[in-house]
Amino acid sequence: MGPVSPPTGPLAGIRVVELGGIGPGPFAGMLLADQGADVIRVDRPAEAGAPSRHPVLHRGRRSVTLDLKDPADIEAVLAVVDTADALIEGFRPGVAERLGLGPDRCLARNPKLVYGRMTGWGQDGPLARAPGHDINYIAVAGALGALGGAGENPPVPLNLIGDMGGGGMLLALGITTALVHAGRTGTGQVVDAAMTDGTAVQLALVHGLLAVGRWEDARGVNLFDGGAPFYRTYRTSDGGHMAVGSVEPQFYAVLLRTLGLTGDPLFAGQHDRGCWPAMAQRLAGIFAGRTRAEWTALFDGTESCVTPVYGLTEAAAHPHNVARGTYLTEGGVLQPAPAPRFLGTPPGTPRPAPVIGAHTREVLAEVGLVR
Repeated sequence: MGPVSPPTGPLAGIRVVELGGIGPGPFAGMLLADQGADVIRVDRPAEAGAPSRHPVLHRGRRSVTLDLKDPADIEAVLAVVDTADALIEGFRPGVAERLGLGPDRCLARNPKLVYGRMTGWGQDGPLARAPGHDINYIAVAGALGALGGAGENPPVPLNLIGDMGGGGMLLALGITTALVHAGRTGTGQVVDAAMTDGTAVQLALVHGLLAVGRWEDARGVNLFDGGAPFYRTYRTSDGGHMAVGSVEPQFYAVLLRTLGLTGDPLFAGQHDRGCWPAMAQRLAGIFAGRTRAEWTALFDGTESCVTPVYGLTEAAAHPHNVARGTYLTEGGVLQPAPAPRFLGTPPGTPRPAPVIGAHTREVLAEVGLVR
């Protein structure tokens, strides 16, 4: 494979080394690559020549294959790190140090380096070296216990809260923030991004409501956890669902008018929590009487904050998402477009995920190593 064209976007000219990893680390790398950073992913030699198993998460990278257990290859990695602005690693605490790629060694060679560390539990604490996954991190952080209906088991919210929001996005924010600091001071630093910390940060609104007595520490009885009949989903006659978010009084009034409930005494007190279960039961019966398409047509343009619930491929075809280019197809793969958008420095279409090891010779040649 020949050289790839230089990336464009607000991070063009920034070089990031990504030391393998799965989930949130690569997601952070994808976010940075989407905005123009030259992200060089270090993969295992045993996988050389194979296509990426993650064609979206690994998009926009260059891939080199180096053995992190081989001292010579460690020196090659360090030579690339010497030219980098940032590094991403997602090992358990202490592993990077044992490999000879810890922050002390890397920063001693490259004082402006931003060393980004992605873990579930963080670099210290009683659970720092314990295994875990998204579901464990958000459980201990308090988010999982706040999800779901009253009396029901907490649902599994994909891996959005811990891995992606509390992990990858937090790390990407940490790295870009530290890059600003390094640019101003000439001094790099270590970013300790833990999914438990990132999950807790996302609970800021809920903790604020809890502090002022507007939230109960229980599932399915609050404004935004499905307890409110005007902020939840309802099943339709064809097995689809509608999302109702009629929180503000003007939207709630439109909801009632559209459903023929204006003046119904049961719905007179929108925030009367004692009536919420009966209100929800009544609304469930009403929504079950029509198909999702029928409800979509009825609520379209009503400013009621009522929308259909779409699946992944359906969402990509929605006229709003089509008009904004929210999704794109690259190499036959449907995927989200880069976000957020910078109108002055648009990133362009992301490059597809590379064949593993496709850029080994190219990258090593850039740092004066030939193989």
